[in-house]
Amino acid sequence: MRIEATDGNEHKVWLTDSEIEDLRRATNSQRDDLIIQLGAFVGLRAFEIPQVRPVDVKATDSGQYRLRVRAGKDTSGNGGKPRDAYLPDSVERDLQRYQNEHSIAPNDPFIDLKQPGVRAVVRRTAARAADATGDADFEKVSTHDLRRRFAQRLLVDEQMNPRVVMAVGGWDSFAAIEPYLNAPSEDVIDDAFENIGL
Repeated sequence: MRIEATDGNEHKVWLTDSEIEDLRRATNSQRDDLIIQLGAFVGLRAFEIPQVRPVDVKATDSGQYRLRVRAGKDTSGNGGKPRDAYLPDSVERDLQRYQNEHSIAPNDPFIDLKQPGVRAVVRRTAARAADATGDADFEKVSTHDLRRRFAQRLLVDEQMNPRVVMAVGGWDSFAAIEPYLNAPSEDVIDDAFENIGL
């Protein structure tokens, strides 16, 4: 993982998919694993995760899934706009299983926590991942770092159209996603040098 220091005692952590899996292995409940998945694979913000309800999961005509995020980040002063986030099949299956096992009603949230509780789950999980892997940098991981991995995976690793990423991730401008475009992952760097034969 790559760490960038920011103002104060804050850090930006650039995770790899392997490190996301380390976090998932460090969870101690199905609910906590869903929190990691919703951040890292769906791109939800900490305050959006508790909004997710079974009724918000929709199948498209092509057989893919979307997750209706009812109130995203308010960057315009208009109360935040809803969006349809892309929901990977594996995350949809885990949400469905969790709903069935915990008898969650269609209009009830999957994650019965508030934003501070979601952040606390990620901090505790990151601390366990640090212990399990011996990598103390995990202790710097935040909920936003999960979303950062989501954006970097799509924009850099998969070279997806930035407008698509903006639509599913709730970014309003290219300026908002530019930091993710300018930070190639280790795999992308390795592939670039391998392709030129160095």
